[in-house]
Amino acid sequence: MSLGLDYFKKVYGVIPGWVQKMYDYNPEMLQHYTALRGAAMSAGALSVKEKDILLVGMNAARLYARSMVYHTKGSIDGGATLEELAEYLLVAYHYGGEKALQIGLQSFEYALELTETKSIKISHESKVSEIIRFYGEFAKTEQSRSYFEQLATLSDCTDVNVLKAKLLETNCVTTQMKHILMTGIYTTTLNNEETDVWAKKARDVGVQEAQLAELGYACLLTAGIPSWFEISDALIEK
Repeated sequence: MSLGLDYFKKVYGVIPGWVQKMYDYNPEMLQHYTALRGAAMSAGALSVKEKDILLVGMNAARLYARSMVYHTKGSIDGGATLEELAEYLLVAYHYGGEKALQIGLQSFEYALELTETKSIKISHESKVSEIIRFYGEFAKTEQSRSYFEQLATLSDCTDVNVLKAKLLETNCVTTQMKHILMTGIYTTTLNNEETDVWAKKARDVGVQEAQLAELGYACLLTAGIPSWFEISDALIEK
């Protein structure tokens, strides 16, 4: 087996069809892509787990379930808890609204399967408040359960901005990581102006430039080189 095929089998547990076809048509292309992915996903200013779970949230926000589910496995393998995963999926609402939360349930259900956790089934057409309360069942502390309940209550308010602000507060996921996720969402959707806005907001809450750069590498993997164009404009020159 080639190094590229072996690498992806370790990452996903199986060799995805798109990997096999890249190898079948051009083994050298897969070799170069494998090297790029390995460098982009290596631990640095962001951990491997953080990069995977950020990719889950970014792809939920832009309604791209396929990549979201792929990176769910990496997140769980890297040590992410169900509570953490739920919070990243909730932040996706900030951009993608109710549809992003409904798509995100596919990721969470896969995580339940991976962790062999039994749970009730929830419809993929559930309302925002129902999805939030479902996730709240996996909170580990009373404080965290209270946070999820506050989110659910706010989801019924007429001013959606109140909910969006609460979503970015620290709970089991820090506000810094949530701001990194928001920057990544606008990067992968190729919104140059908002990428710059959120990069500045991220710096204001303590996110480091190296973290934003490594976010850009992860974005490149899921949204292509144009996403690097977007975040590179927002990065401060060294």
